Amino acid sequence: MLCVNVELKERRYPIYIGEGLLKDETCYPLKKGDKVMIVTNAIVAQYYLETVTQTLEKIGCQVESVLLPDGEKYKTLDSLNLIFTALLKHNHGRDTTIIALGGGVIGDVAGFAAASYQRGVRFIQIPTTLLAQVDSSVGGKTAVNHELGKNMIGAFYQPSTVIIDTLTLNTLPKREVNAGLAEVIKYGAILDYAFFEWLEAHIDELVALNQHSLQYCIARCCQIKADVVARDETEKGDRALLNLGHTFGHAIEVVSEYEIPHGTAVAIGMIMADYISYQRGLLSEDVMHRSEQILLKVIDIDITLLLYPFEEYMKAIRKDKKQINDSLTAVLITKYGEQSELSVVHDVTELEIEETINYFIDLYKRNM
Repeated sequence: MLCVNVELKERRYPIYIGEGLLKDETCYPLKKGDKVMIVTNAIVAQYYLETVTQTLEKIGCQVESVLLPDGEKYKTLDSLNLIFTALLKHNHGRDTTIIALGGGVIGDVAGFAAASYQRGVRFIQIPTTLLAQVDSSVGGKTAVNHELGKNMIGAFYQPSTVIIDTLTLNTLPKREVNAGLAEVIKYGAILDYAFFEWLEAHIDELVALNQHSLQYCIARCCQIKADVVARDETEKGDRALLNLGHTFGHAIEVVSEYEIPHGTAVAIGMIMADYISYQRGLLSEDVMHRSEQILLKVIDIDITLLLYPFEEYMKAIRKDKKQINDSLTAVLITKYGEQSELSVVHDVTELEIEETINYFIDLYKRNM
């Protein structure tokens, strides 16, 4: 078992990474008599709810569970209210613990419920998708969507523990594994070029779910993100650079009505951001193509999901919470290497966005 610690100003919490950890009682910061509410969905529940429940009952916890509908479109206030209703119905107080058992949607909604219920209760993350394991379960960003924008209602609220059982990845569809690998590649490109080179050499092992490679990869990503969160917990500085690809990625999610997974959308967004950097003379063509080669290995979409009028993309981008006033903001990478360089720019034009969307569509069609 590997352990990465997230070091914050006021406290720290562990991220445990290994095989079979759902059954490992020592990973859970709980004791006999504790009340627990597990938040999950029907798909995850059929694989793991019984295992986690049995482990908690061995500790001596009182365990209830609530199942949310599956999918990004259900990351809503209605789903949040389902959790509150279950907590109140079973008389959970301020001393309860909410456990998020599932992917990023479950983690975000359950985390926001933990931040809100009786002004804050203990929260444990058990992410079961690769994307959640390397990204959304680490750092305390919780939220629900609004019909007018993604992640518009939420809070920064840190878990007490993150438990990553890498065997859960064996039940994931390939497209979900690829979506997580896209986020992994982003970490290497932005913050650890040696890791980026390691990924180029081991990407096929990761796609094949080699356990040794996966555990190293997840631990490295968690350490990278933990370091960034420790410096900038509420995303006012360096942490914003982790949004490389997100301006375009969130728009792609919205336009495709969330048929394209978040990680995949971010991978497409990274290619688009690289293209704008190249067009501005900030990135060489060779480096751009090298980045494209590894990202295309983890992008598997129906291209018709991107064939929407340009104004639909602009409408989604303008509603993105990362936009400031009327400027069009994006994170651009200007250098890959031992010291990768990024910058947040506020002068992206509509023409640049339209050209980069068309560039990706043509690029993907040529590589299908």
